[in-house]
Amino acid sequence: MKIKLKSHNCGELTAKNIGDEVTLSGWVSTVRDLGGIIFVELRDRTGFFQLVADPQINPDVHAVFSKVKTESVINIKGKVTMRPEETYNDKLPTGEVETYPTYVQVLSEAKTLPFVLDDENVSEDVRLKYRYLDLRRENMLHNLKLRHKIVTAVRNYLNEQDFIEVETPILIKTTPEGARDYLVPSRVQEGKFYALPQSPQIFKQLLMVGGFERYYQIAKCFRDEDLRADRQPEFTQIDMEMSFVDQDNVIEMTEGVVKAAFKEAGIEVKPPFKRITWQEAMDKYGSDKPDTRFGLELFDIGDIIMESNFEIVKNALKAGGIVRGIKIEGGAKYSRKDIDEITKLAVSYGAKALANIIYSEDGTAKSPVLKFVTDEQAKAIQERAQAKPGDIIFFVADKPKLVYDVMGRLRLHFGKTLNLINKDDNALLWVVDFPMFEWSDEENRYMAMHHPFTSPNMEDMDKLESGDLGHVKSIAYDIVYNGTELGGGSVRIHSPEVQKKVFKALGLTEAEAAEKFGFLVNALQYGTPPHAGLAIGLDRLVALLCRTESIRDVIAFPKNSGAKDLMSDAPGEASLQQLRELHLKSTVKPH
Repeated sequence: MKIKLKSHNCGELTAKNIGDEVTLSGWVSTVRDLGGIIFVELRDRTGFFQLVADPQINPDVHAVFSKVKTESVINIKGKVTMRPEETYNDKLPTGEVETYPTYVQVLSEAKTLPFVLDDENVSEDVRLKYRYLDLRRENMLHNLKLRHKIVTAVRNYLNEQDFIEVETPILIKTTPEGARDYLVPSRVQEGKFYALPQSPQIFKQLLMVGGFERYYQIAKCFRDEDLRADRQPEFTQIDMEMSFVDQDNVIEMTEGVVKAAFKEAGIEVKPPFKRITWQEAMDKYGSDKPDTRFGLELFDIGDIIMESNFEIVKNALKAGGIVRGIKIEGGAKYSRKDIDEITKLAVSYGAKALANIIYSEDGTAKSPVLKFVTDEQAKAIQERAQAKPGDIIFFVADKPKLVYDVMGRLRLHFGKTLNLINKDDNALLWVVDFPMFEWSDEENRYMAMHHPFTSPNMEDMDKLESGDLGHVKSIAYDIVYNGTELGGGSVRIHSPEVQKKVFKALGLTEAEAAEKFGFLVNALQYGTPPHAGLAIGLDRLVALLCRTESIRDVIAFPKNSGAKDLMSDAPGEASLQQLRELHLKSTVKPH
């Protein structure tokens, strides 16, 4: 006899279904034997439903329930009945009803699980090794359902805005700049390699050359880089590109996408979002992804120090450095040990030293640095910091990049430890007017801050041509949520002449540019519309909206911090036959 496996979902049955004959299938979540009567909590994707077996009423079912193991899969048939009022479960939508099954079949018996599903202290390695079990946990189901809803909402919004979804290649040519590529050897082209795309950047620009005008893709991207909580070797972007638009058009469109995504998480946001320049973000917050849910803005006292006798700081400023401070209200109560710990923290961030001035409750100021400044200058520092009796200020002087990094991280440290961050806030903002280039000490040259296809500000073209790269601004923009970059983009270069100038500024010869990007440079010569775009990190967006620290909690089958899949044991070794077919030799001895 053919058995119907499901007529209803467990979580949808209510008092409206009293008297209905239902067939349910799912997992045995719990089994409780209360004096002979056995209660089974049946679970499927939609929720829980209570089954009851009484040896006097349904003895055959009772016999099965007395032996069934949790997480086994069963199929039951029975009539929905009302629970006794005193046994109502107000925490469940199905808490008023139950059934005494007339039929039960164990479809798949479960072994004893390696961990208890509702145990919050299970190590992540165990969860990843048995990911198929971890996915049964309620929070994982919630996270992936929300991810699905967000992707659906984004697709619906962009479809309504006349975008076309286009898939771009996964096997591409390796290119310079950015992170390290994953390489894939070619079997049919001996000695040649594909790369997995770090983003669809070049292809989406070529779609604009091709006349598509509005493109989007939920795109897989790959980067071979050191991992942390918000990074994976493979990740997903909400990728967009538009023709005949400027920065404002892209920002407005992105705000619509973000609004639709946040709505799925029950959060209403109201565009337009605040905009600040990159320089303002760095000066006030020490970060190009500032968390604006709390104050503690940084301040500059460089002009005051330059009038003082504080020679060590003056020398740093004369060498192109900066000095930035932060005021902590009530910080005068810090002990010497407290200040030493904060100083050690700043040094661990890269600071050579961390100066401080304590403003005592009696109105006096205490600090070794005060011997280098006049009373008038000391007063000016206090006014600049807006410090009152009982406060303390800390400051660092050094190269701008180091000072911003140290002070920005100290600001976040104080924001967290002093409980200044309102976690119910939803602070969205745009950072605009990024530098076009940033200096790399490792490479000993300027690198593209975003990527080499970002358009420079046309007002800075003379600086680009003269080699004054440190003062060239780009038409780039990042969207930031609660101190985390959600995504970023830029107006692209659509002129082949400008693109060649940018390649030259990055140290690429014409031959190197042609070798790496020839097909894009060639395409720009055949009538390219002005175009711009943006990509949002989908994994990061969903993780933030799920209020989880790690993007691994919103990816079905992620890698661990060592880029390894503990469940499937990938990456694994290739056989000698596979290596021969790929024209490769392994230098690693087989285990």
